[in-house]
Amino acid sequence: MIRLAANLSMLFNEHDFLDRFAAAAQAGFRGVEYLFPYEHAPDTLRGLLDEHGLEQVLFNLPPGDWAAGERGLASLPGREGEFRDSVGEALRYAEALGCPRVHAMAGVLPADADRAAHHATYIDNLRFAAREAAKSGRELLIEPINTRDMPGFFLSRQAQAMAVLEEVGEPNLRLQFDLYHCQIMDGDLTRHLERQFAAIGHVQIAGVPERHEPDVGEVHYPALFERLEALGYTGWIGCEYRPVDDTRQGLDWGRRFGLLPG
Repeated sequence: MIRLAANLSMLFNEHDFLDRFAAAAQAGFRGVEYLFPYEHAPDTLRGLLDEHGLEQVLFNLPPGDWAAGERGLASLPGREGEFRDSVGEALRYAEALGCPRVHAMAGVLPADADRAAHHATYIDNLRFAAREAAKSGRELLIEPINTRDMPGFFLSRQAQAMAVLEEVGEPNLRLQFDLYHCQIMDGDLTRHLERQFAAIGHVQIAGVPERHEPDVGEVHYPALFERLEALGYTGWIGCEYRPVDDTRQGLDWGRRFGLLPG
């Protein structure tokens, strides 16, 4: 059965961040994800999850200087020590929040980047992080992100991600399969889903091309949900989209698809 998780970095922005947990629960969600938890104490977030009967399903490792345009550290030569510290911080939060998976953003490359050097750093960092996550039974995820939304992002294609998983070779390193990003960069969503299914640790959705509600745009999500169920997917699907207007009103798609209570 499809289980939807509200991405609290994008949904319910009518509310302050800490109030979005209640809003998500009231809308019928039982899982939540977001970009980063680090501005809030783990005990505060744990209390909100417990109060509203929510499961924390995903968040990202610290990304570096987000305000300055950094989007992850995993592939950045010379930042290995900072990356390792970020792994420890993320796993500390994951333990407190009962979160089974964390995502390591690959990072944005400078224009003159030596891709071979970035690739070597990426592989070494992911191997380290996956082994650290495995000590507490957690998964580490990587996600190809489209270069229209995030120019210069190191990991952008599905084939590249699958090759990285194979090269790193750690069983708890999995694919964060965002159908929005895949459609923009690669298309052929159903076949990518089928070919990569064994590697998928988490799924995310949004309408294409504007990243609004998933019933708007060029992707027919009911067919993809049906295929996911047929393949035996039992994980969460993160709703990582920007509502056109009021979040709650825009959730009619979830009710029509039978995935949220009426």
